[in-house]
Amino acid sequence: MPIRRATQDDLAPLSELLDEYRQFYRQQSDLEGARRFLGTRLEHGDSYLLVHEGPAGTLQGFVQLYPLLSTVRLAPLWLLNDLFVAPQARRQGVGRALMLAARELAQAHDVSHLKLATEIDNRSAQALYESLGWQRDTAFCHYGLLFDTQADQD
Repeated sequence: MPIRRATQDDLAPLSELLDEYRQFYRQQSDLEGARRFLGTRLEHGDSYLLVHEGPAGTLQGFVQLYPLLSTVRLAPLWLLNDLFVAPQARRQGVGRALMLAARELAQAHDVSHLKLATEIDNRSAQALYESLGWQRDTAFCHYGLLFDTQADQD
């Protein structure tokens, strides 16, 4: 399956996919916000964005990884923060191919640890991850702390 790094030329169709992804997680549609966010990622190069290209060059899915460091492991790790496949391309191996490409990219950068989180009731995603050898974390509880920001008020 044709998977490659995203470029600025992908910004419009990739923004539509990101907007759909956010709506999947119960966020209001914000196509312009998605475009700005992705444009900044591509400009700054602070994430790795891989896309799956379908027939006629249409983007069918993406995966986004963010580099981090593990103090405990004394090594780099990447957060696989986003995986999305367009509804019309699901059940065709696109998600699996994107996950495998993310793993290969991490290994090519000498990253020995990937991590991700998914909703507790997202059983289809969990089945995919587990079929690829990912293991549920049973050693740590994960927490979050949200702040109100100026961007939230605009």
